[in-house]
This record gives sequence, structure tokens and C-alpha cells, in this order.
Amino acid sequence: MIEIPTTAIGTWGAAVVFLNVLITRLGVPIPAVPVLLFAGTAIAHGALSFWSILLAAVVAAMLGDSVWFAAGRVYGRRLFTTLGKLSPLVESKLAQARTMFERFGVPLVSLSKFVPGLAFITPPLMGTTPVDTRIYLTWDVVGTSAWAAFWLLGGAAAERQLRRLVTEARAHGGTVLDLLAAAALIYFVYRLVQRWRFKRWIERTRVSPEQLKSMMRSPTPPVVLDARPSTVRNDEPRKIPGALPLDLDSPGKVDDALLAHDIVVYCVCPNDAAAKDITMKMRQKGFTRIRALRGGLDAWERRGYPVEPLWMPDAATGRTPRAKTRVERKDEPVTVRSFAPRRAGEGGKH
Repeated sequence: MIEIPTTAIGTWGAAVVFLNVLITRLGVPIPAVPVLLFAGTAIAHGALSFWSILLAAVVAAMLGDSVWFAAGRVYGRRLFTTLGKLSPLVESKLAQARTMFERFGVPLVSLSKFVPGLAFITPPLMGTTPVDTRIYLTWDVVGTSAWAAFWLLGGAAAERQLRRLVTEARAHGGTVLDLLAAAALIYFVYRLVQRWRFKRWIERTRVSPEQLKSMMRSPTPPVVLDARPSTVRNDEPRKIPGALPLDLDSPGKVDDALLAHDIVVYCVCPNDAAAKDITMKMRQKGFTRIRALRGGLDAWERRGYPVEPLWMPDAATGRTPRAKTRVERKDEPVTVRSFAPRRAGEGGKH
């Protein structure tokens, strides 16, 4: 089937799968799926044992995931700030993972294995939550086992097609190693193109903290929307003065009053990847006068600009309500059909 001796495949196959999956789970942009597929063809051909390869893949994935889970537990949000500087796309996946976590809970650990990008970002995200380590590991084992088995069995089922691919490569002087290298190169170039396109888009659609400060002092200040997930707002209950919480998933028609305003949306991401996704979704809902705040709330605070509490103290006691009652006491999130225009002169106070 390939030019590598069968004895070498049997000896080193599990080690190759283990190393490839481990490197991928640690964040190196090298795909693991092509190796699992070709391992599946070797299993169908009788050169490898399914259970030994499955065990190698699961253990490697668990080790890589555990490293990131521990890092998330130790460093918290600082870890995502650092990762966001290395790759802006991390923030987009982080926002997606947070949304899915709020919807599905801990089972996200298993579901994320089948969603590109989420398999890497979910372990450190879980590390920042109070999820019990044993519960996390249980779901991680389930998801990783299902993921590895799926691709190994897929490779075994497609053994004939993959064998034809290898035969075609050999006819042109190549081997299966060349195919794997080509797959890794294509994946790497794809990631670079994604990053380049993101940077081009974000430069055209974001506003600096200085620009927003000036806009807020103008006679027609923009509507500032706080697009941070509710869990983040609960942990860090502060906001840009006058900012309104955003409920992006609300149904209904777009409010004409909101459409008539310039809109600036912000989150907590230093590279604005999550804000980019939010602005794109809002444009699809009909919002055209919308831009993202460069650097989010962190950049705003670094400039020394004012922030205000997310929940005002109780008028009678002077105390801030507890987290359990915050949702009940705070203003309803802005939706596409529940926007109340600001009164004249409010913008100049910020």
C-alpha cells in the first residue's frame, strides 16, 4: 500500500500517531486528522492494531488537553490575552466556546472535539471555570475517544480510496509522507490566509479608544454596546459609561431607532476577533453603521478613560446586589427590537 515496510508501520505507527496528536493538541498548527486516516487504512490492511492506535491517540490528546486545562486554571484570563496576541483567531474561537458553554455546559468538552478550533481553546476555557477536574477529565475522555475512533474507522472505511491516492502519488514519484506533508502545508497556508484576511477586515471596521472618546463628546454620540458574555460581565462588573449589554441572539425585526445611530461594540479581546464576529452578525441583521472598539474594554481602561459599575448600588441600602440577583436588577440587554434612544444631552456627560 505504501513504500514504508509493514514491520516499520507496526513498530512505529502508534508512536507516530501519539506524537502527531500531542503536538496538535499543544497548539502547533499541524493537522492530526490525515495521520489518523492513514493509520485507519493501515488498520484495515492488518498492519496496525485498532486498540493500540486508539489508545495512543487518546492518551496524547488527553496529555495536551490537560496541559492547557492546568494553564487555564493557573493563569486565568491572562492566558487568553497572551494567546490572543499570538493569534487573533483564538479570540473568535474563545467567544464561540463561551457561547456554547453557556448553552451546553460541561458536555462542550466532548462536543468541541468535532468543531475546528474549539478542540484547542476549550480545555483552557474549562480551566478558568469552577468545573471539577474529575468531571472535566470524564467528558474529555469520552469526546477524545469518539473523535479518534471516528477518524480511524473513517480511514479504514475509505481504505480503497486512500490507497488509490497513494498509488497516484507513487506514480508521480511521491509517498504517503509527501501526502501528509502536503496536507500540513495546505493547512498552514490556510491559517495564514485566514489571519491576513482578518487583519485587513478589522483595520477597516474598528475605532480607537481615542476616537470613541471624541465621538461620545459629540452632539450625536454613538450607541455603545457591551458584547461581553454574561459570565464575563458577572466576573468583571464594570463597563464603559453608558454602554448597554447586547443580546445578539434575540429574534425579531430590527428597531429603526437603533438603525439610525452609529454603533460601537466592544468586548474584552485585545485583537477584536470576537468583536469582528459580532459586527458581522449584526450587519447580517441590518446594522450597517457599526464598528468595533480596538482592543476592547482593556484598551479603554489602559488609556485611563472612566468606567462605571455594571450594576448600580441599591438606593435604600447603598449596597451592590449579589451576583444571584444581578440578572434580575440590571437593565434588560439591548436586542434588535428593544432599543430606547438616549435622551438629548446624555452623551455629553460621559
